[in-house]
Amino acid sequence: MMKMLLAGGMEVLTDNVRAADDDNPQGYFEFEKVKKLERESAWLEDAGGKAVKIVSAFLKHLPPHYNYKIIFMHRKIDEVLASQKQMLIRRGEPTDRVSDEKMSETFRRHLKDIELWLAAQSNITTLSINYNEAIDNPLPTIHKVNDFLKADLDMEAMASVVERSLYRQRR
Repeated sequence: MMKMLLAGGMEVLTDNVRAADDDNPQGYFEFEKVKKLERESAWLEDAGGKAVKIVSAFLKHLPPHYNYKIIFMHRKIDEVLASQKQMLIRRGEPTDRVSDEKMSETFRRHLKDIELWLAAQSNITTLSINYNEAIDNPLPTIHKVNDFLKADLDMEAMASVVERSLYRQRR
């Protein structure tokens, strides 16, 4: 999604600290300060109108005095787990600390909790996007995103950066 937004003409906030690698050859589009959001949020002052990748675990740390539009990407949990496992294998880290079943249940509970929290926030508007549908047929997703952001994004450019070959953990 970050790559699509950038291609569409939206400014993205990233620091390129986490370099592209075999797990994500197009890069991560991350901004390290997001990981410190609970303690340090002054950088949000300059983030207005820009796309910032924030994993769901950090969303509850968004200060309430700003308004946010969140594009929440939903992906099949078994695909997320397979992707995470592959990343651990490439790094030479153990993959058997927690069973897939337990991790899946933990993710499901977390997502339900975040979705309930988002729905209760008067300063947050959320658009849910199905990752799998966005990869398989990007144009309907791109139209939804453009409408949601009330933007005039270059939708053809957005569609042109979707690389189905990078969708490797299909279930």
